[in-house]
Amino acid sequence: MLHLASRRFAAAEAQQAAKAYRVGFLSASTAAILASRTEAFRQGLRQLGYNEKNMTIDFHYGDGDLERLRAPMIELVRLNVDVIVTAGASVTRIARDVAPAVPIVMSGDTDPVGMRFVKSLARPGGNITGVTTLSKELVGKRLELLKEVIPRIARVAILWNPAEPGIQQSLRDTQRAARRLGMQVQILEQWGADDLGPAFDAAKRGRADALLVLDDFSSSANRSLIVRLADENKIPAMYWASLFVNAGGLLSYAANRDELNQRAAGYVDKILKGAKPAELPVEQPTKFELAINKKTARALGLTIPQSLLMRADRVIE
Repeated sequence: MLHLASRRFAAAEAQQAAKAYRVGFLSASTAAILASRTEAFRQGLRQLGYNEKNMTIDFHYGDGDLERLRAPMIELVRLNVDVIVTAGASVTRIARDVAPAVPIVMSGDTDPVGMRFVKSLARPGGNITGVTTLSKELVGKRLELLKEVIPRIARVAILWNPAEPGIQQSLRDTQRAARRLGMQVQILEQWGADDLGPAFDAAKRGRADALLVLDDFSSSANRSLIVRLADENKIPAMYWASLFVNAGGLLSYAANRDELNQRAAGYVDKILKGAKPAELPVEQPTKFELAINKKTARALGLTIPQSLLMRADRVIE
């Protein structure tokens, strides 16, 4: 009888070990933009023992259109997905509404408390946890870096998308930081690509000395156009991600997104092993990257201080 019980236990254990989990990874951006982040996520899972035999990862991209993600999320719920990973606050908001009973892991939201995704960073209290970019806390640092490059800066234009969840707080933080540094602020709204031309025309008319682009999925999707317009209008710009600098932008200062996505894999692992999102504290970034494009600086007639170049994590010549 004992022998039979042992065999049943071994069979149950083998069945559990053979379980194939399903994870959804959703972004409003494109697969190309997210390539390094999704690879970091995959690598994090591989290091934790997951592979194509014990896990299926469904990647879905909105390609700049959030509504394209709603149907895939509904389908993931129907398929009893184990965890949903979201790349950005706009996606997290949809996931929260569509899948209130599914564990959700943020891979880099700006202000999860302000957006009411979690009750607090220490105790999320619901079905959402993960990592935050702390982007709203970085706006002051970004303005300080701009001032190092342009000591005479007196007026900065802020490009923002009012549709981005939680971005109003980032805008207020930016305005406070600008006042602290003695800068005037010009607010430029952009809801999509069609608004960018008029926004840059307004910045030029307003004699903006520089531009600061706030974090949202629309600016990411339109990064090439934003960088080109900044170049054409001779406006030095600070961005929220290095992908803008890769496209020819001047400066970026941000949390390392690849690191955040690798850490998001750890959350998935903990949840699959029985941890509850409500009890998993939201983690903050530990690595920040400064990227500088010297070629763009030369085209703008700017000299990047050597002290700043020495602090940069990446310099494009």
